Amino acid sequence: MQLVNQKIFTPEIMLLFVEYYPRKIEEKLDKWIKRREAILIRGPRQSGKTTLLLHLKEKLGGSYVTLEDEDMLRAFEENPKAFASRFRGNLFLDEAQYSKRAGRSIKLIYDLFPNLKLFVTGSGSFDVKVEIGKYLVGRAVYFDLLPLDFEEFLSWKAKDLLETFRSFKEMIKDFLEGEKVKVEVVFEREFRSLLEEFLTFGGFPAIVKENDEEIKKELLKNLYRTYLEKDVFFFFNIRHLEKFSAFMKYLASSIGHILEISSMSSDLKIDYKTLENYISILVNTYIIRLVPPFHKSLVTELKKAKKVYFVDIGLRNAGINNFSPLESRADKGYILENFILGEITQLGQVRYWRTTSKAEVDFVLDFEGKIVPIEVKSFGRVSKSFLSFLKAYKPDRAIIFNEREFGMRELNGTKILLLPPWFI
Repeated sequence: MQLVNQKIFTPEIMLLFVEYYPRKIEEKLDKWIKRREAILIRGPRQSGKTTLLLHLKEKLGGSYVTLEDEDMLRAFEENPKAFASRFRGNLFLDEAQYSKRAGRSIKLIYDLFPNLKLFVTGSGSFDVKVEIGKYLVGRAVYFDLLPLDFEEFLSWKAKDLLETFRSFKEMIKDFLEGEKVKVEVVFEREFRSLLEEFLTFGGFPAIVKENDEEIKKELLKNLYRTYLEKDVFFFFNIRHLEKFSAFMKYLASSIGHILEISSMSSDLKIDYKTLENYISILVNTYIIRLVPPFHKSLVTELKKAKKVYFVDIGLRNAGINNFSPLESRADKGYILENFILGEITQLGQVRYWRTTSKAEVDFVLDFEGKIVPIEVKSFGRVSKSFLSFLKAYKPDRAIIFNEREFGMRELNGTKILLLPPWFI
């Protein structure tokens, strides 16, 4: 292996070469690799950005540099031209958030070295605090690398079930596109067990690779602490970590609920503007997702309030220190909701529906311009709220994820697909 600078490769980084597990993002990157634009990969810490960068270096050739190395950081900031002149072909630049001048330096390198292809990674904070994007308009394309989704999780943990799972996903797409489908549930016990693990410990790569449950818990708790100490304290200069930590626990206990900042402000004794800043930090560092409401012309529908979910449910469980089996948990329904949201965001824009009289549908998916209401429940029974939405909007298709009833039914002209949660 050719190393540009042996010093910048720590033993921890060298270990990453032992075995590489595939990520779906590679398919998206392929079409941009031979183009001029710089490739910027963002995501939460420990989502696999460094591993991916080192894999791409091995695959494509070139040089790897981390800006966590102080010598490299100094050279990059003080004389980007001299820094870039060392390299040829592909330059894989890791941990860009450590440089306050990352945007300016990357722009200069991009403009002065047309034969140098840039691959840049940074944590969620690097385009907020560093503001790299405003310097690279027209010069870069962005990709998000999040913790593993359920398909990637299966490709790492149960590869023999992968094709079966992909057939489930294809069936859902066919249904949404208007085709007639048949629901056939197979390998139920195995899928339930795998989903249970995923919903308990989440999809961060190091946690997925680990088989010992106690070590998984400690790794997640450590990741949670590291996020607070490094991203929040160091990058965002939040000095009241105890308040921020209390706020995160509050949100972790509120997944699937409408975000009421005024109530939080009163409960936590934190002012409104500070909470808005905290929420922005959590969104931009890929810790939480906010789902806006769906509304059309009905004056009774909510138009502003958002619901809160976590990007990775394992990190959320670490925040409340609860890794209990799913069946014994009072928050099981919200955990399943959180999971379904993470998966259906790959199909289109997702919102939720609620009226002032509190009729509610968990999610409304915009699939290629079609409105698709989606419910997540224990049983396949159609609720009054769901029925209200069907009557108001007359969607062609709808989905109910549940654990008891599988198949198809039709109600008021809407075809409803009833599926187990692991089908997505």
